Amino acid sequence: MKICDLTQFYSPVSGGVKRYLHEKIDYIEKHAPRDEHVLIVPGPKTKVKTNRCSRVYTIRSPLVSRTAQYRALLNLRAVEEILEQEKPDVIESGDPYQVGWKAVKVGRALRVPVIGFYHSHFPEAYVRNSARLLGKMATRRVMKLSRAYVRKLYNEHAATLVASEQLARVLSEWGVRNVRVLSLGVNTEIFRPDRSGNDRIRHSLALNSTQKLLVYVGRLAKEKNTATLFGAFKILQRGRPNEFHLLVIGDGPERTQLRKLQARNKNVSSIHYCADPHELARYYRAADLFVHPGVQETFGLAALESQACGTPVVGILGSYMDRIICHEQKCWARENSAEALANAIMRWPVEKLSAVGRSAAKSAGSFYSWARVFEELFCIYREVRANYRRF
Repeated sequence: MKICDLTQFYSPVSGGVKRYLHEKIDYIEKHAPRDEHVLIVPGPKTKVKTNRCSRVYTIRSPLVSRTAQYRALLNLRAVEEILEQEKPDVIESGDPYQVGWKAVKVGRALRVPVIGFYHSHFPEAYVRNSARLLGKMATRRVMKLSRAYVRKLYNEHAATLVASEQLARVLSEWGVRNVRVLSLGVNTEIFRPDRSGNDRIRHSLALNSTQKLLVYVGRLAKEKNTATLFGAFKILQRGRPNEFHLLVIGDGPERTQLRKLQARNKNVSSIHYCADPHELARYYRAADLFVHPGVQETFGLAALESQACGTPVVGILGSYMDRIICHEQKCWARENSAEALANAIMRWPVEKLSAVGRSAAKSAGSFYSWARVFEELFCIYREVRANYRRF
């Protein structure tokens, strides 16, 4: 079987979607060598890179974000030519915009099924926040149009994958048919408990022996709610000076706010991007708590990776991420505010962190391995192919 993935949510410094795609390629090479994989993404130059079981096509595309290095894949003719040349058995589109529509059109012409992966709940993450500036009536109108758009696009797909049961129910209520839940996973060979490198990490951050290390990994953007994280840390520093140190790994539009926080506080460190997953795992393991302020996550891959490393997570209750938390959430914030998040961090009892982390790591490794995820995904591929009407 030849599978083709295409998406615009891909850059040298992107996170969850890129991780999912490269883990899929790795799975095929290790566990399904008779299958082939094709990946089509935007980039600075048009080129193709061939590996054992995969080909990665990069199409020259204009930059739309200098910090996240995302590009708009506008050369849809090039996408069509690659698909016609490769003739995949299944197309998976991780894009809700023009690339998604092109995938549907070409899939119909080639008579192959197109599966959509609804990675980002963009009507909530982007559209609603923008529409609020226009007032309640305009917000309701824009959200109604957004739901109609999502319903129209994804009902053109043979199936729509989502990463949580709760989001699957939302899309079904919006009228999207054939929604399938597929959890994301974690590489348990890399993201696992191992405290041997903790002293080196803490020394590099100039921490003293009593400070608690808080870590955030992800984009610095409004939809990630990082402003609430920064506000919570200010409150921590006022209430408990020098008790906490915050390490932020990521970049994005709210980098300026982070710089301002760093300028006022020596207990804040940052790394623009950590490309090496082994090094990222060491940062997770060195932390006392992973802080996840997001309220619009469709899954929460970084939170899962942290738990797999044995580090508990604290965040804000009520997002689609709740179901992948493998430990109790009694201490979590019950409202989306800097004060509530700061109080949630302070409520975590220090003496319980190690035990909670060990238990969470065991559960994360058992239920969320990538091998299990892709075994389920390939069953969906085969089922969709078998049921697809070619004529």
